[in-house]
Order: sequence, then structure tokens, then C-alpha cells
Amino acid sequence: MQKNAKFALINANIELKMNLQQIKYFLALADELHFWKTSEKVFITQSALSRHIKNLEGELGIQLFERDKRNVKLTAAGDFLRTEFAKILTDAESVTRHAKQIAAGEIGTIRIGHPASITFSVLPEILLGLSNKHPNVIAQMIEIDAVEADSSLLAHRIDLAFNRELPKSKELDSKMLMTENFALVVAANHPINQAAKIDLSKLKDEWFVLPSLAGKSEHAAQLRAIFAEADFAPRVRFESDFGATLLGLVAKGLGISLMPFSYSHYLTKEVRFIKMSPTSSLYAIWRSRDANVVLQNFLRVIESFRAG
Repeated sequence: MQKNAKFALINANIELKMNLQQIKYFLALADELHFWKTSEKVFITQSALSRHIKNLEGELGIQLFERDKRNVKLTAAGDFLRTEFAKILTDAESVTRHAKQIAAGEIGTIRIGHPASITFSVLPEILLGLSNKHPNVIAQMIEIDAVEADSSLLAHRIDLAFNRELPKSKELDSKMLMTENFALVVAANHPINQAAKIDLSKLKDEWFVLPSLAGKSEHAAQLRAIFAEADFAPRVRFESDFGATLLGLVAKGLGISLMPFSYSHYLTKEVRFIKMSPTSSLYAIWRSRDANVVLQNFLRVIESFRAG
């Protein structure tokens, strides 16, 4: 019987126009069982409270309270509704609170494209800042190449990119986060491992493992400029656009490389990073007119970031 009554109530709720305020008044009266005390508690007149309760009973088509001049008590149906309406009110408040958090960007997901080089350096620090300020936001990390950053943003595959070159599209905005040294990367047992400073021009006979120097990225252009300054073209044994791959090759003694110093967080024992004077920059890039509130919150986290 009770189960059937519950389903009937659900159907009635769909058809009738009850509002949450009526439910709040009903629950307050159900607790106090006194019209005057309840009216003071909910800050309306006793006659207004009585009118709300009668309207609710009329909409439901059932009597909720037995009342005379001295006493007020719940009917069996009213007692059942007291429990069920309390659940509805709790759910409504929870849903409203959740919606407000979504609107404020406190709940949601942001997709971040990034190069491998910052995986163990600045990226965890930035994500820690996001977690501290917005603990319910989910960050989806996607490792991408420099040449993929603009297209991934414009195709809405990611919401923000960290990249070592400025965007080429006018539809994208950027902020420089940091600059860092390039480094000569050598195996731990390489003869030049003990050098404090490096004269790159004296390494023209070494084998190198590098990204393709024919690439169109800013990173490739920087490497070409470094070797042009040293006045030689490197002997390249292996090419890869993935830093982790290059590090593995260096660690096995298959060549030396030039990489941003951020990669030094990868293999601390197998290879050595010797800082050089040329620098590489890191930018945060996003769509100019993106109104995503989660993104805007993340940009404020980035704004407060200070590279160590």
C-alpha cells in the first residue's frame, strides 16, 4: 500500500505545481505542530501560513493535518509526506548547490595539452595550484607536440596548451610562463661529463640525437640558430620529436643532444645536463573568446604562477 501511495505521489507531483517554499512551510509546521510558533519561525503571518497549507492540500487532494482550535497533528498521509518531502528538499538543495558550483567553475573538466619536458618540472606545480584553489576540477592531461598545439585548440580537442612557441592563429591568446636554459645532454660516462662549461663549436665531431632540424617549429628554429652560431652542422645519428626517446638514446651512449633544461627531471642518474646560455620559453595558450569558466579559473591560477 505504502509503495503504491508513493508512486501515486510521484505522478501527482509531475502534474501539480507545488513549489519548494510550500514544502518548506509544510515541513516547518510538521515539526512544530503549532501555527503561531511556525509562522514566527518562517517569518510570515499565521493566516498566510494557513493559506499555504490549504493550497498545498488542495493541490495534492489530500488532508495533511488534523486541526481544531487547540491541536494540530499530522494525518497518516501527512506523516508519510513529511519523510518524502524532506528527501525532496534535501535533493533540491544539493542539486542547486551543484549547479551553482558548475556555474562558478568549481566543478568541471579542463583538457590540457603539454610537452613531455614539463611533466616532472613546472606542470605538477601548476596543477598543485589548481588543486588547492579548485579541488573539484578534473584536469585531463594530453601530451602533444609543439606543431599540434594550435590545431588541437582550434579543433576544441583541448582547452589550454603549454607550448614552447607562440601561437600563429589570431584566434588564440598566450602568456609567457617562464624562460629556461638549453642544456647539452650527455651520458653519465661520456668524457665531457666533467666539463663545467661547454664550447659547442668543439663538438662538431660528436654524434647527435635531435629533433628534425628541418622542422617548422620554433624549437627546431632555435636549434638551427644554436648550431649556426657554433658554425657547424651536427652529425645526426637518430631523429625524434619525443624528448623521452632522445633521453633514452643519450643514456645508451648513442649520441649527445641539446634540450630544454626541464628535461633534467627525467633521468637524473643516466645522463647529465650541462647548462648553456641560449634560452627556451614556455607559453600558456588558449582560445581568445572561450567563455569556459573552468578555463578562466585555471588562467587565474596560471597568472599567479612563478617559475622557480
